[in-house]
Order: sequence, then C-alpha cells, then structure tokens
Amino acid sequence: MAKRTTIDLLLIEYGRSVLDAPLLWLPCAEKCRLLIIAGVHGEEPETTVTLSRAVRSCQGDGISPHVGVIFCANPDGVALGTRGNANGVDLNRNFPSSNWQSEPTTCRWHADEGEVQEIGTGSSAGSEPESQALLSLLRENAPDQVLTLHGPLACVDDPLRSPLGSWIAAQSGLPLVGDIGYATPGSMGTWAAERDLPWITWEFPPHGIEPLSKSCVPLLKVILSGDIF
Repeated sequence: MAKRTTIDLLLIEYGRSVLDAPLLWLPCAEKCRLLIIAGVHGEEPETTVTLSRAVRSCQGDGISPHVGVIFCANPDGVALGTRGNANGVDLNRNFPSSNWQSEPTTCRWHADEGEVQEIGTGSSAGSEPESQALLSLLRENAPDQVLTLHGPLACVDDPLRSPLGSWIAAQSGLPLVGDIGYATPGSMGTWAAERDLPWITWEFPPHGIEPLSKSCVPLLKVILSGDIF
C-alpha cells in the first residue's frame, strides 16, 4: 500500500479556536488506525515542533495512509503561552467524561516544584470550541487508537499496556505507567477509557526542543510509517 510523502500532504480544517484560529489536521487517507495529537497544552509547544519535524522528515519514507496528525489542538494557548485556551480552560479537563467537574483544577508551574495554579475546566463538559471540534473529529473518523504528546513528566501513560505504548516506552527508555499518579477529571484519556478507545499519552522528558528532536523524531517517524501497529 502506497505511503504518502510530504509533497502530497494537505492539512484540512476541522474547526476554529476561541480566537478563530483554524484547527488543522492531516487526515487519514484510508481507515484511521492511529491519530496523533500534539499541542493540547499551550505551554508544551515542544510537542508541536517535534511532531512537525517528524512529519516533514518523512519525505523519503512516507507516512501511512492509516495515520492522522493534529499538530496543535490548542493554537490560541500556544500563541499566548498558556496551558489552557483563550478562555482559560484546560482542554484536557474539558472532555465529557463521567468525572468531569465544574470546579477549577490545579496544575504546577514546573514539574519538579510544588507551586500550583488554578485552571478552569469549562462552563460545562465539552464547552470549548477546540474540544467540540476534536470530539466531532473522533466520532467521524473513529480511530483505532490515539497517541497524544505531552510533557514534561517523562513517562508513557498507557493503561492498556498496548503494543504501541510498550514499544514507545522500550525505545525511549521511559517508564510505562497505568496512570500519572493524580486525578485527571474530564481528561481525554478518561473519556476514551469509558468508550474503550485505546489512548496512549507520551509524556516527553523536560528537555529542550533540539534534544527532544534528536531523541523523539526517529521514533515518531517509525510510528508515522505505520510499521509497528
């Protein structure tokens, strides 16, 4: 089956952000077996850059028609340098899971420090345009599994211990875990688990973009090729 090269790639708009930025994705050309999502949190732009570099470096090898890619699920947050979107909502606490809560949650300024800040979860579950667009995309394309890129917790969170999650952990040297050690009400992973959708979260280590590119781009290229799932 022919793989796509970057010359053939065409990004499609799947929605608009709070500030009317286009939400773009590289759609699967055939049955969607894997959707890769980066840039859920605006303060994690390294995920967007690393995934983009991986896709652009696939020029010679091509990308599986069964892989879809979202480079940045929260463009307003990336532009503003904030964890949440332009409404101050953490998109990864805004999904309509059974444990979504209306009260703000907290997050740490830095992974290795205790100082925390409150962040909103939305006026209702799935209230944000970025969440609504992503939910629609998931329903319409029904991927077999989803891989989200985050940082900087340095682990692979995969409750199902799937072949893909296990491979990423083995190749990256990061621990494979079943949860990240604290409650995540309204998270995408919790929403997915309630629908039996395998959802893997690859938490990059707290490194700069250049070291991450060297360590993660080669692994992402293999994943994009579709050769390991």
